[in-house]
Amino acid sequence: MLNNERYQLIENIINERNTVTVAELAELLNTSESTVRRDLTALDELGRIRKFFGGAASVKRHEGFFEDSVVSREAIMREEKTAIGKYAATLINDSDFVFIDAGTTTSRLIDFITNDKATYITNGIAHGRKLLQKGFKVYIIGGKIKPATEAIIGTEAVSNLRSFNFSKAFLGTNGIDLTAGFTTPDIDEANIKETAIFKANASFVLADHTKFRRVFPVTFSPLVKCCIVTDYLPDKNFNSETIIKEVAK
Repeated sequence: MLNNERYQLIENIINERNTVTVAELAELLNTSESTVRRDLTALDELGRIRKFFGGAASVKRHEGFFEDSVVSREAIMREEKTAIGKYAATLINDSDFVFIDAGTTTSRLIDFITNDKATYITNGIAHGRKLLQKGFKVYIIGGKIKPATEAIIGTEAVSNLRSFNFSKAFLGTNGIDLTAGFTTPDIDEANIKETAIFKANASFVLADHTKFRRVFPVTFSPLVKCCIVTDYLPDKNFNSETIIKEVAK
């Protein structure tokens, strides 16, 4: 079977099932897992599927900008998010007043934070609980709760954020594009992110490589306003737009 034929077959299977493991694909295609992994890497770089540790997910689900639940998103790109979160945690200093955005990659950041002298503010319900359980000084902003992401959003939440002055902000994103900048499907979450960036001395977007070259309906920041921490950069053209740290080459 030619590579292009196998690529198309793999893409069709993933689109039909939404998610599939490397082992399942190897069995269905009667080929080795190492071949499947190479194929998934190639398809991911082409933007045709979303590769994660041990398998891949369909990008067709996102054509209508549907947002997966927190539980399903936590299962995707676990190793990459761990590497990103581990590095980002080293950026927090004793005197920092830190905003942590709701999201699965920022949640991994909290797992690696050891600094108990900094102060933390978040709009993530689960994030606030994790920070509290670690014995940190934490504030959670008020507002409307969005079930899909467990994020606090809305005009009251934005108003709360405007009263703070952050030394650092750590945020997630759905898409990173050279022209559109950082994007997300939800205007309310975009308003939170935009406000946090405006009120922060330094902002870091934590995003695995699958977020690059994707555009969602709402831009919350141009690339130049935030540094990016990622596992690896699939397109070196982004280096000319902002500071990018690759943590798992």
